[in-house]
Amino acid sequence: MSVDSLPLLNSAARRFYTCALLCAMAAVSLALDLGLFSSALAKPAIALGSRIESENGQERLIFDLTAPVKISARPLLDPDRIVVDIADLEFRLDPSAGRSINFSKLIKSFRFGLFAPGRSRIIIDLARPAAIVATRVDRTKDGSRLIIELAPTDAAHFASAASTAAATPPDSPPDTPPPLSSNPASLRAAGKAVIVIDPGHGGVDIGALGKHGEQEKTIVFEFARVLQTKIEAEGLFHAVLTREGDIFLPLAERVRRARENNAALFLSIHADTLGAPSVEGATVYTLSARASDAEAARIAEKENLADQAAGLEGKAEAEEVDDILLELTRRETHAYSREFSKTLISKWKDAGSLNKNPTRSAGFVVLKAQDVPSVLLELGYLSSEKDLSRLTSPQWREQAATKLAEAIKVFFQTRSNASQPGEGERAKVPRPE
Repeated sequence: MSVDSLPLLNSAARRFYTCALLCAMAAVSLALDLGLFSSALAKPAIALGSRIESENGQERLIFDLTAPVKISARPLLDPDRIVVDIADLEFRLDPSAGRSINFSKLIKSFRFGLFAPGRSRIIIDLARPAAIVATRVDRTKDGSRLIIELAPTDAAHFASAASTAAATPPDSPPDTPPPLSSNPASLRAAGKAVIVIDPGHGGVDIGALGKHGEQEKTIVFEFARVLQTKIEAEGLFHAVLTREGDIFLPLAERVRRARENNAALFLSIHADTLGAPSVEGATVYTLSARASDAEAARIAEKENLADQAAGLEGKAEAEEVDDILLELTRRETHAYSREFSKTLISKWKDAGSLNKNPTRSAGFVVLKAQDVPSVLLELGYLSSEKDLSRLTSPQWREQAATKLAEAIKVFFQTRSNASQPGEGERAKVPRPE
C-alpha cells in the first residue's frame, strides 16, 4: 500500500506513515543482509592457493582464502616444526604444493588438512630453527590472506619457545573424533564377528604421494569402503571403518576403536612409495618386536611417525604388558595374525601382483592390540606405474576387495574348535579379564 492511496490522511499522518514504511523496508533489507551474512559465516573458508615469499632474511608462508579465519601457531620439537591450527578451513590445493621446497632457507616442506571436526591444521617442517614473527589474516579485495611470517633463530631459542608453547594450554582442547557407527553389544547378540578396517592416514596426514598427485589417504579409504561392502555381502560379518571420512586419527585411537568394537580381526590398509619405481606388489605385515628385514623396519618406522606427521608431540609407543595371562593371549593373537596373513596371500595371488617378499613383520604400533588378530596390508607402491594403475582402477579395487573378503571368510571357517564367524564372542581370541 502506498501513501498516495490514503488521501484522507492529513499531512502529519502522511509523514508519519511514510517514515514508518521506510523504516520497515530498511529493517527487511537489513534482515536479509544479515541472513545472507550468517549463511556465509556458516560455510567454512576455503584455501585456494599458497606461496612462499622471502624478504630481508625472513620468509612468509601465505595462503589465499575466500574468508577470514581464526588461527593460532606454536613451535614443536623433534623434529622442528611450526603447527598452525585454523578454525573450519577447507583446502582446495594441489596436495603436492608443500612437498620438498628447495628454494626456501627456512621451510623444508609443509602439509595441510583436517585435524579434527571443525578444526584444520597446517604443519611446517623447518629446514632450520625459526621463530614465529607474526601470524595474521589480512583482508583483500577478493577475500583474505593467511600469513605465517618466520625468521631465523638458533636451536636454544627455538627449544625455549617450544617449551613455553607446550606449557601453555591450547585455546580449545582437541576435539573427540566422531564415534564409530557400530554397536558391539547388538552385534554380539546377532552373532556376527566384527571386522575393523583401518584406512591409513587421513586429514592433515596425507601419507604417500604419487607423482601425479595421487594421495595414499584417498586411495586406501576408497579401497576400505569397497571392502566393507564385500565383507558384509553374505551377512556373516559386520565391517566397521576406523574413520568415515578424510580426518586424522592418532595411532592409539585406531587400536582403541578395534578393541572398543570387540574386533575379531583388524586390517590396516596402506600404500607406500619407494625410490625404486621397479618394485611393485602387495605386502602383508604382522607384528614382531624385531623386523623381518630392513625394508620392513623402514616401513614400520615411517608408519609409526604418523602422529608426529600430524603435529602431535612425542612418538607413538607400544603398550607394554607384564601380566602372564595377557602375554599368553598376545602370543595366541600373533599366531592367528600370521595364519590370516598366509590365507590372505594365497587369495591375493588371484587379484593382483604380490611383492617378491610378500610376508614380512615389524613393530607397527597400530598392530599392537594384545587380543585382536591384526595385519597391515600394503596394497602396492605409488612409485610403481603398474601398481598405481591398479590402485586407481575401480575394476581392480572390486576384484581385490572380493578376494580379501574371501580370505576373511576362509580364515574364520578354518579356525580350530569354536572359531566359526556365526558364534559371536567365540569368533575372536578370548579376552582375559
